[in-house]
Amino acid sequence: MPDSIVNAQRLLPEQLTRTFNGQFNFTSTAQLQPLNGVLGQTRAVQALQFGVAMQRHGYNVFVMGESGTGRFSYTRRHLIEQAKQQATPSDWLYVNHFSEMREPHAVQLPPGEGSRFCSDISTLLDNLLATFPAVFETPAWQQKKSAIDRTFNRRYDQALDVVEKLALEKNIALYRDSINIAFTPMFEGKALDEAEFAQRPESEREQFHANIAVLEEQLNKELSSLPLWKRESSNQLRQLNEETIALALEPLLAPLAQKYAEHPCVVAYLQAMQANLLKTVVEQLVDADHSDAVARKLLEEQYSPTLLVGHNPGEGAPVVFESHPTYDNLFGRIEYSTDQGVLYTSYRQLRPGALHRANGGYLILEAEKLLSEPFVWEALKRALHSRQLKMESPLVELGRVATVTLIPQVIPLQVKVVVIGSRELYYALQELDPDFQEMFRMLVDFDEDIPLTDETLTQFAQLLHARTSEEGMAPLTAAAVQQLVRYSARLAEHKERLSASLADLFQVVSEADFMRCSSGAELTDAVHIEQAIAARITRTGRVSARIMDDMLSGVILIDTQGAAVGKCNGLTVLAVGDSTFGVPARISASVYPGSSGIVDIEREVSLGQSIHSKGMMIVTGYLGSRYAQEFPLAISASIALEQSYGYVDGDSASLGEVCALISALSRIPLKQSFAITGSINQFGEVQAVGGVNEKIEGFFRLCQARGLSGEQGVIIPRSNVVNLLLDEAVVNAVAEDLFHIYAVDDVDQALSLLSGTVAGSMDEQQAFPEGSINALVVERLRSIAELNLPSEDASSP
Repeated sequence: MPDSIVNAQRLLPEQLTRTFNGQFNFTSTAQLQPLNGVLGQTRAVQALQFGVAMQRHGYNVFVMGESGTGRFSYTRRHLIEQAKQQATPSDWLYVNHFSEMREPHAVQLPPGEGSRFCSDISTLLDNLLATFPAVFETPAWQQKKSAIDRTFNRRYDQALDVVEKLALEKNIALYRDSINIAFTPMFEGKALDEAEFAQRPESEREQFHANIAVLEEQLNKELSSLPLWKRESSNQLRQLNEETIALALEPLLAPLAQKYAEHPCVVAYLQAMQANLLKTVVEQLVDADHSDAVARKLLEEQYSPTLLVGHNPGEGAPVVFESHPTYDNLFGRIEYSTDQGVLYTSYRQLRPGALHRANGGYLILEAEKLLSEPFVWEALKRALHSRQLKMESPLVELGRVATVTLIPQVIPLQVKVVVIGSRELYYALQELDPDFQEMFRMLVDFDEDIPLTDETLTQFAQLLHARTSEEGMAPLTAAAVQQLVRYSARLAEHKERLSASLADLFQVVSEADFMRCSSGAELTDAVHIEQAIAARITRTGRVSARIMDDMLSGVILIDTQGAAVGKCNGLTVLAVGDSTFGVPARISASVYPGSSGIVDIEREVSLGQSIHSKGMMIVTGYLGSRYAQEFPLAISASIALEQSYGYVDGDSASLGEVCALISALSRIPLKQSFAITGSINQFGEVQAVGGVNEKIEGFFRLCQARGLSGEQGVIIPRSNVVNLLLDEAVVNAVAEDLFHIYAVDDVDQALSLLSGTVAGSMDEQQAFPEGSINALVVERLRSIAELNLPSEDASSP
């Protein structure tokens, strides 16, 4: 057996998976205590605890990691626990600013006092409706009002008496009613009508008209002070009303002023309210002909506070999650009503946002949604930087609001914002936004996987118990937990790590519980977990099954027996939706004299992506350093991933590509019963690749469908052995010597396995053993290089 083949490691069945012996000392998860924390994530837990405890400005928190790792649920649970131990923040209300209606005033009250104050004002309004206009119907007020009226009427009557006396002297009668004053001629003490007056002599009629002019002039003179008397009367009546209102309001407002004496803002509002009531009570409650419901609504629109945020005493700090962080949902909004097509608003139409509700506590936001909303990110940074919460429409700055709006008084902002997002977003913000690092100084990084230790295994089982208890599912047996641990490690692609993607795990548990219910079992066992996983694969396996059918029918050309020059089976991974599966693909290489170099056909047709192109360049570098030290590497060669019609990326095919190329150069056939995966560096060392389990299982299924011969197998990098968590069917086939898996360290080991001959190692004279694969490659490259050299005749003048 060649040395290179000996150096390659043939893996044993126990190396292909992870077993757990005696690590679960329970019959079912019902015997365990539920896990209250988070599985693993020590770094993230410590960072979150520090970030929440740090109260200095700028220590807002960015929680990054992949969804499904428990980042949101644990963060929210931890914040709720911490918030319970903190002081309950103040209530905030908006009240009318009577001197400037467009600028409502903010009122801060202790927790619970806000709703109490609103209730007190509501009671006050009820009392106002009961007091007015009844207070103006009392005998005392009526007497005072009558005295004012009598004074005015006396002055008026005195003025008319003077005119009337003068008129009688001129034989003229004065008639008056509530509206008009008229003069009528008299004869012998009797007033004349128009017919009688017309029969009087002309001289008397002319004298009457002259006397009338004199009387009217005298009347105007006597009544010249009438506006002054009316004004004095109105002022006296207004003063009487104000005194009456003030006396009536005193017993209504005094208890409130005393009750809220420790809150200057409330006392100031009550004083302003009292001053405004002196002006509006008569207009709205006395003179206006309103029903009680209409009057009540008018009073509420002017005097009822708007409770923006209220808390119950002792409930702790708020924890608010805003799932739809639009500008209005975060910063609040000013609503409008319409009256005959005209928009109007008031302080009663102010609505709080998530920042108002979270003020004094914690606000949780999702980065992707936050950054997708217009105006929100910049406005949030402004609020956090200024520590003030301002309610306004972002369209005002753009001049898009063509109606009168409000300018509510700003509220002090003291909130810790926790943004949850992906790593890509975090690094993009860190690079592109200079304010981001200043505002979000605390990073909480949730790992994608966690170490698989005895402690984490116990926590894993406790977490499953907590989840099944919360969801009302049956407990799991130890065998079921072991199966789930293996599934989680498979997701992590590492024998010594567990996947932190708990969402996928919990879905399997839920589906397995359904399988348990269908079978009538009391506990969820390993068989139910296996059925759930198999059902998931079947549901998403349409594409995989179609590709397998095409390979079996010969539409896709993949050989699993025999040998061929310049061809080998590579291994690829396809991801279609939430389905990921391995598919073998033929790698072919051809070599001929020329100087075009190694042509990557995938790159030439723009199907090869950057990492795949990098792998091809490394192959070129390896060939040059390995074989062309004494002559130029002057060949024309092409490499292709056959029957591949989509984009190709990754360098995991570079090991197969270099083997196919060396086979084409040496004319040594490669066994088609093998499939190979791995990347290489410029020194020919084989490096680890991703998706190794799916790749192996994809080739195994093809071989199994055609019939296992005992010659078939897969070649993988030795550094990928730790990632192997293969399906039970593969492990059993290896145990029965029907299928083989080899681990290699370098290209020579892979070549020896594929060809069955010695690859050959370089001796002290920098030469390969005669007849070895490497020696044949050097000989072929030398001959091609000589063919490419110009002849002496062609080069002579």
